[in-house]
Amino acid sequence: MQQDITRVLVIRHGETAWNRESRIQGHIDIPLNDKGRWQAARLGAALADEPLAAVYSSDLQRAHDTALAIGAANGVRVTPDLALRERHFGEMEGLTHDEIAARWPEGARRWRARDPEFGPPGGETLQAFYARCLDAATRLAAAHAGQTIALVAHGGVLDCFYRAANGVGLSVPRSWAVTNATINRLLFTPQGFTMLSWADDRHLQEDAGLDESSDGLVARA
Repeated sequence: MQQDITRVLVIRHGETAWNRESRIQGHIDIPLNDKGRWQAARLGAALADEPLAAVYSSDLQRAHDTALAIGAANGVRVTPDLALRERHFGEMEGLTHDEIAARWPEGARRWRARDPEFGPPGGETLQAFYARCLDAATRLAAAHAGQTIALVAHGGVLDCFYRAANGVGLSVPRSWAVTNATINRLLFTPQGFTMLSWADDRHLQEDAGLDESSDGLVARA
């Protein structure tokens, strides 16, 4: 029934300096750079008329500050939720891809192959990360049946949401973009998530972003 449907906007944070350096952020609390702050402001303006009942975000500042721009434009308080954090990459955090490959060749191979059972030293497995993200999204969406909410998080988190909404397995290589500060729309019912639209960047005037995910960082148009 219509009253059971939750409209869910899922949004990746604006750009950071480490995005540009292809350096793994994970749980390290890296701020937005100048471009990221500009993207957040554009995002807030684009969503100013959205009927948001709630805005939730990762507590990491790059996501939280992006969410604050949305909340300010809508007059909605931002609620941080630790379950919306990026995947915990443990000892890989702060390193580039080349540094990771040099230090853990087999680990890097399993990571790039999207092995669901692989976890970086001290970090999360892909399987556990996916379960955490989907549990959080389901919990928050179910609490707002019939309303519209925004979830502001990270590249890897949005990748999980896309897979859940489209029935794509964890090991399947990604063929879709997860870019900074674009607008992605899902529907939630008690049966799960479905996708309405993905990677709407009109408010950024075709400005390019950088994509961070559990696969790594790649440039996206």
